Amino acid sequence: MNCSLLIGMQEQRTVSELKVTTLSTMVTNGKGIGEWGYSALVEVDGRKILFDTGSRPNTVLLNAEELDIDLSDVQDVFLSHNHWDHIGGLLTLRKELKKQNSKALHRIHVGEGIFSTRVNSDNTILAIKEELEADGVEFIIYSNQQELFPGVWITGPINRIHDERNWSGNGKIETDNGSIEDTIPEDQSLVIDTKDGLILISGCGHAGLINTLEHVSTNGNQQKVFTIIGGFHLFSATEEQLKWTASKLKGFGVSKIIGAHCTGINSLYTLRDLLELNRSDAIVGSVGDSFDLKTGIKAGSIAK
Repeated sequence: MNCSLLIGMQEQRTVSELKVTTLSTMVTNGKGIGEWGYSALVEVDGRKILFDTGSRPNTVLLNAEELDIDLSDVQDVFLSHNHWDHIGGLLTLRKELKKQNSKALHRIHVGEGIFSTRVNSDNTILAIKEELEADGVEFIIYSNQQELFPGVWITGPINRIHDERNWSGNGKIETDNGSIEDTIPEDQSLVIDTKDGLILISGCGHAGLINTLEHVSTNGNQQKVFTIIGGFHLFSATEEQLKWTASKLKGFGVSKIIGAHCTGINSLYTLRDLLELNRSDAIVGSVGDSFDLKTGIKAGSIAK
């Protein structure tokens, strides 16, 4: 199924309840398994969305069990892009959770380009697509911004205004006209609309964190993005790049950050200093930490 209709956010609806819990990243706070990957459970106004599925087959499943989180009633999966460290748990999660609920993880929301054939690279998503579809799973492909639930938006692939180049540059995509650079064109994020502003959830931000925020604010009525959560691929960013990023984040009104996965610990601390945030409002993402719309960030002591 291909969702190509561009829907603006003119008739904006805001969410009233939201909780985002990290299920996969490198750091833990005494519970769960750390890994190079990302996953989070998004609970919004009575609905649940699994954002990415981590790297290893069992990590998200085991971490959810240890955190006493039930994933069996989650029907929707959002995949930020094709890389193994974001889709590695998908097949196992579907197989195990289906034993409890046949509708578990049966809708998977992806960006256009995710099923491109990568040259000398990871094609895991292609390998598992056929098996999942045979099992009744539906892939919904987005080429533009789309409202998933009231107040919950899928960005679709991001307009890349700034040359952030948040990808390796080594990958290639096979086309009818030969190989082209793999810029991870399907990279997309999730946006939650609240009365206090927008919340961005990102897997790696390969399209660029600032490109993503500008894409979101340009296509919506709200321009303030007060919370950003997830991986932002800034672990190798220079001091100059981080200063530029911080100045842009300040312009969007960002005041809370959970920087997990590929954000980079040093980069998170640098952004926190540049934005003059305290250790409770800008943290290193860890397994089990959470953001709640009413209470803000809840993190273990090691992540602050």
